[in-house]
Amino acid sequence: MNILLLGSGGREHALAWKLAQSRLLAKEGDTLYAAPGNPGIAEHAELVALDVTDHAAVVAFCETHRIGLVVVGPEAPLVDGLTDSLRAAAFPVFGPSRQAAQLEGSKGFTKDLCARANIPTGAYVRVTSEAQGLAALESFTIPVVVKADGLAAGKGVTVAETRSQAEEAIREIFSGRFGEAGAEAVIEEFLDGEEASFFALTDGAIIVPFGSAQDHKRVGDGDTGPNTGGMGAYSPAPVLTPLLEGEAIEKIIAPTVQAMAREGTPYAGVLYAGLMLTRDGPKLIEYNARFGDPECQVLMTRLESDLGELLLACAESRLGSVPPPVFSPDTALTVVMAAEGYPGTPKKGGRIDGIPAAEAASGAKVFHAGTALGMDGALTANGGRVLNVTGRGKSVRAARAQAYAAVDAIAFPDGFCRRDIGWREVAREEAEG
Repeated sequence: MNILLLGSGGREHALAWKLAQSRLLAKEGDTLYAAPGNPGIAEHAELVALDVTDHAAVVAFCETHRIGLVVVGPEAPLVDGLTDSLRAAAFPVFGPSRQAAQLEGSKGFTKDLCARANIPTGAYVRVTSEAQGLAALESFTIPVVVKADGLAAGKGVTVAETRSQAEEAIREIFSGRFGEAGAEAVIEEFLDGEEASFFALTDGAIIVPFGSAQDHKRVGDGDTGPNTGGMGAYSPAPVLTPLLEGEAIEKIIAPTVQAMAREGTPYAGVLYAGLMLTRDGPKLIEYNARFGDPECQVLMTRLESDLGELLLACAESRLGSVPPPVFSPDTALTVVMAAEGYPGTPKKGGRIDGIPAAEAASGAKVFHAGTALGMDGALTANGGRVLNVTGRGKSVRAARAQAYAAVDAIAFPDGFCRRDIGWREVAREEAEG
């Protein structure tokens, strides 16, 4: 069959790389299309120019090219309801409906659902003005978490260590910096513990675990500096033990899927739960309605099952008819190479050389996250997070060594990266000898 993948980042490169290996694309003439894609994705898919906000154009493309599965990578088209338009035209699509995608599109929506379904999470208050937010702060202890309610590209969250930082975060949200995403804010109790990401596939009824990971949100080594979209990740996350994973499914994932179905907005797609592992057990920090970035890169590196068949089964509401996903026991670790200035205003246009040689010498895989081809055909930076350099090994230390060997072999003068991805787990491995 023909498959259409929507998106242009590192997550989508990892998805394209894995989808290209699917039996769904095994017949002569089967084509993987990607819109808009990037130079890395172009190695696996035919790139097409499509405006994902133009639902009619996407549907028309699917009709013309006899698309048998649409995979929506990023969150914005999901929250915009593109999957509803595609389903109305009878195309199988992997990703939740507009209403279900509010689990990511509105942090307040998710918090209210948690309250109704008795899902463990931090205490919270929703506010719609700066004055309300400043007044609500009085009921929270410090540190406190302040979030823009809507989609803010991973930059609308502040973990305030002082009351003045919290006040400034509230003022920033209601200053208009985040556009519609900042029309409302959520002030949350700070949860103490170690954070981990858990993924599950669901067709609205069946739930299938899809691995764990640990992300590194702060821009600097030692988890310092402002939050970003993610500077690196590894999978699996051993801190999320089988016992804790079972508890997360029972108390968080399953009640969410059941509540969404009960309320008439069934959730189908990947459900990505950001968890805090507290002394009282796992608590939900927030949901994402798509694969994480850069968590997707490490999950796809470990996945041994046919991704296309799993996603199609989700799209066709028959997830129980296919074998559950199988992952390698190896660790995968990815290091984000970002452009100078990120997470502020990144420097674009910096030349990048040496990726093929770095992959060949190290064994790592480099996913393109924000790249473009210059007029001379040279690869250049075209975003904040530019490359995801991904290693694999029998331990976190081994996977990290492979990833950083490739990082050091890539010529990207305008780039930088954290040098301590996986530091918590490496410390635990070293302590165990």
